[in-house]
Amino acid sequence: MGAGLRPQAVMLTFLGNYVYGSDICVFSGSFIEVFARVGVSAEATRSTLTRMVNRGLLRRQRQGRRMYFGLTRRTVDILKDGEQRVWHTGVVNTDERDRWTLIGFSLPESWQRERHELRSRLIWAGFGPLQNGLWIAPAEVDVTEIVKDLGAQANVKVFAAEPLPPTDMRRLVQDAYNLTDLEGRYRAFLDRWDRPEPLPEAADDLVRSLVMLTEWLQIIRTDPRLPLRYLPPDWPAERAQRVCHELYRRFRPEATRVASEILDTVPDADPPR
Repeated sequence: MGAGLRPQAVMLTFLGNYVYGSDICVFSGSFIEVFARVGVSAEATRSTLTRMVNRGLLRRQRQGRRMYFGLTRRTVDILKDGEQRVWHTGVVNTDERDRWTLIGFSLPESWQRERHELRSRLIWAGFGPLQNGLWIAPAEVDVTEIVKDLGAQANVKVFAAEPLPPTDMRRLVQDAYNLTDLEGRYRAFLDRWDRPEPLPEAADDLVRSLVMLTEWLQIIRTDPRLPLRYLPPDWPAERAQRVCHELYRRFRPEATRVASEILDTVPDADPPR
């Protein structure tokens, strides 16, 4: 399996490709067989399924003596977000409008857990820190869901903004975001996948597709889609995205065939809506 890939991340990729939108539940043994091909033990797969049920990410459905697993509303939302990021939003921001969202917040000193949670949510939504308690994100971001459960004591202010002279936006972007790390992740993806026969040790194209898409999602979920005009020359994101999409189309026929041979499914008795 890809270095640093957690079984749950690969599981979500698998669910997004072969369960999402189908109103089906999948037999536990099918998960075990698929993930054995990826290099995950049966014990680790069972443990992942159990943890995901406990976290509200999967739901059990018994059929005779067999246990099947279906999606929850929470998982559908996660998979829908992943689908949007991979196939629709894109990684390159060429918007001519220079619009940004500013959020300022002040939380009580005793709210260390809430402060950590808020910062995690802001990073997920594409924000970077300008200074203590002031964060910025490209475009206009609806932060209602991000801050709604912080409590009445939270002091949060949100503005739509645009830069004015003498603001040095290139320097600001470099200070607020770790561009070196993000660029390195895109280039590592290209080193691994932009070749005639990527991942030759994989059992089949189902494995290649799962590993590649999981690696890709882990990169783009941390990419705030900064305006291209403020990024370093020869930014690798667009090329990496092109490689990902081309390989996905190349892997898809065999991956679909292998998955259809493995999957034992039943109709979802209570599909999330």
